[in-house]
Amino acid sequence: MTLRAYIVDDEPLALRRLGRLLKAAGGVEVVGSATDPGAALKALSAEPVDVLFLDIQMPGMNGFELLAKLDPQPLVIFTTAHDRYALRAFEVNSIDYLLKPVEPPHLDRALRKLAQLRDMAGPLTARAQFQSLVSRLAREFAPPPRESAERICSRQGDRIVFIELDEVTHFYSKDKLTFAATGSKKDVVDYTISELEEKLDSKGFLRVHRATLLNLSLVGELHRWFGGRMIVRLKDKERTELTVARDQVKTLKERLGLR
Repeated sequence: MTLRAYIVDDEPLALRRLGRLLKAAGGVEVVGSATDPGAALKALSAEPVDVLFLDIQMPGMNGFELLAKLDPQPLVIFTTAHDRYALRAFEVNSIDYLLKPVEPPHLDRALRKLAQLRDMAGPLTARAQFQSLVSRLAREFAPPPRESAERICSRQGDRIVFIELDEVTHFYSKDKLTFAATGSKKDVVDYTISELEEKLDSKGFLRVHRATLLNLSLVGELHRWFGGRMIVRLKDKERTELTVARDQVKTLKERLGLR
């Protein structure tokens, strides 16, 4: 029996690649897909599917949160670029995962397991375990309560560590994660650069690049660079250098009181 599948991934290239792999594998009909988890929630609530291929880390709503809002919850195969999610998410046999970029042999493994789960005896027990796990993970991976504007928090395993803003030289995004840099230390925080820009604009931070938010109080030097851009050298021990986008050079100078 052909399984009806839906794919959710905020990376269009990853979404299209998985769609092609599923078509080649056979036995699965992709009835829909979305890069926006909110749109996916609306579509899946209106028309449930047999299996959901679901990215975990997405802007606005992570995969666990989306899944917790679905009733009934389909069988799910998570897709993720980060092993740290795989270690936490796949504790019951109702869940499988694929590390990105997805490779055909790994997809075949997941589809075989999916077929076994569909036909297994006692599926209600497994579904109950699955739903309980999803609800817990949705709470665990949801953004933490909004902290004081003078500090920001970072999840480190089972701990939440608070970082003083005046120690952060800059925030930057890489591989779909956002990091707070404090000298030689880099901590993951549960905000996008855009969210931090809005939150910290009045706290002396300026977005100087698409992926970089700068603490203006820790600027040590400015250097002209080609293409109308600039290089900022920070006051940290490493004398970190950051690129200022051309369209932000004027704003940076104004915020630093320069003409």
